Amino acid sequence: MLEYKFDTQLLIEGHDLDEDEINDYITEHFKGDCLLAVGDEDLIKIHFHTNEPWQILEYGASKGEIYDIVVENMERQANGEKG
Repeated sequence: MLEYKFDTQLLIEGHDLDEDEINDYITEHFKGDCLLAVGDEDLIKIHFHTNEPWQILEYGASKGEIYDIVVENMERQANGEKG
């Protein structure tokens, strides 16, 4: 059993994005691990393991346009099923 079962990935396209600010906000407001928030002022890639992927998507959408969204159930994958 995984503590955080959803691998959540997305791109955020916007203006004046700050990867450190986004990283800090996610760390402080959402439960999860394996956070990666990298990019520049126009494009940030997010990778995060959580049980509430919709919260990450909602936050990303508040920062800019989100796309290339992937949410995979790692628990199912570990059981040999489609995630």
